[in-house]
Amino acid sequence: MSADILKDTDDTGPTQDFVTMTVAGQAFGIPVLHVRDVLGPQRITRVPLAPAEIAGSLNLRGRIVTAVNMRQRLLLPASDFPEKAMAVVVEYEDEPYSLLVDEVGEVLRLSESQRDKNPATLDAKWRQIADGLYRLDGSLLIVLNIAAVLGAIRAEA
Repeated sequence: MSADILKDTDDTGPTQDFVTMTVAGQAFGIPVLHVRDVLGPQRITRVPLAPAEIAGSLNLRGRIVTAVNMRQRLLLPASDFPEKAMAVVVEYEDEPYSLLVDEVGEVLRLSESQRDKNPATLDAKWRQIADGLYRLDGSLLIVLNIAAVLGAIRAEA
């Protein structure tokens, strides 16, 4: 993401802070209150018979954390992922999860009044896990709903 995209909005009214990340060139945001940690590439141990979206598990200060391959979750090309992936650690139902993404950007403070609903043209799989989007200088920041992203995975497991 370029520096000119990553800036605070000047609008008045309620705002929300988002940790930004990219997956296959697409920008996503997670409300900062859901993020517990951001990690560089980690050693991930594959879990036999796990769903395809589960890259494996990693050790975070003595806790076993399930690593979710966001490229697989979003049906995007794999490339050399997840060996070089960054990890955004979130907590869902008292369990830590690591969302494996290509790159982690800055924290953005965005006005709630600028948030758009999911458009009908957004892929159905993405609509299920998105809480809306922001239009930022020619790009889209899709806001991820952590409960939807991880709830579907837990239901499949």
